[in-house]
Amino acid sequence: MPDALIETRSLVKRYGENVAVNNVSFDVRAGEVFGFLGPNGAGKTTTIKIIVGLLRPTSGTVRMAGRDVQAEPIAAKAVSGYVPDTPNLYAKLTGRELLRFVADLYSLDRGEAARRIDELLRMFELAEAADDTIDSYSHGMQQKTSLAAALMHDPRVLVLDEPTVGLDPRSARLIKDILRQMADRGSAVMLSTHILEIAERMCDRIGIINRGELIAVGTMDELRGGDASGGASLEDIFLSLTGGAEVAELAHVLQ
Repeated sequence: MPDALIETRSLVKRYGENVAVNNVSFDVRAGEVFGFLGPNGAGKTTTIKIIVGLLRPTSGTVRMAGRDVQAEPIAAKAVSGYVPDTPNLYAKLTGRELLRFVADLYSLDRGEAARRIDELLRMFELAEAADDTIDSYSHGMQQKTSLAAALMHDPRVLVLDEPTVGLDPRSARLIKDILRQMADRGSAVMLSTHILEIAERMCDRIGIINRGELIAVGTMDELRGGDASGGASLEDIFLSLTGGAEVAELAHVLQ
């Protein structure tokens, strides 16, 4: 079995009396795309922020490529990339300047960094706008710039929160293809999404969180384990597990 590049163990995050994440444990392996799903407020983004080191858990541990995210934060961040749900970029830098800044943060060789920047700008169809300031970019362009920055140091682990939100179909397809290629080269890719069709088509395994608790993890075949026909869609499974089936039935009646 491939090595686990993300290891979460007994993660808990409390805000006063509110338990946002409750005893969550799972792995993301080298060579796979792992989908992380859940209703709004289920704990997805909180869990992701703990994994990438932006939040400190109340208890529990995360290891990124063998590095403890809390005990060795710099080493863990050096092997990982993160794309938040909303791009938060330096608006007055150009796209090229931002990528050069990120290359400097990771102490990349200047010559190699220049080649990598040109490669990423071409890959994400940003070359023509590379020397324009980021505040002139559309949301989709900013999203692609954010992903380019996360890939600048060729991370072993990539974590993305809703990476295709607001993208046109062409850009969304480009990002999906790049994520698949990364996994096929041996990286671990973890993404959250509300678009269940994307998760079903591109993810090797899926974890579902609800009310702060991880309620299912597995391949589509494993998640269908209780379905004799073996034909349940991810949407059917998700709604059944998270209590949304009643809402779906009501919507059908109202049509």
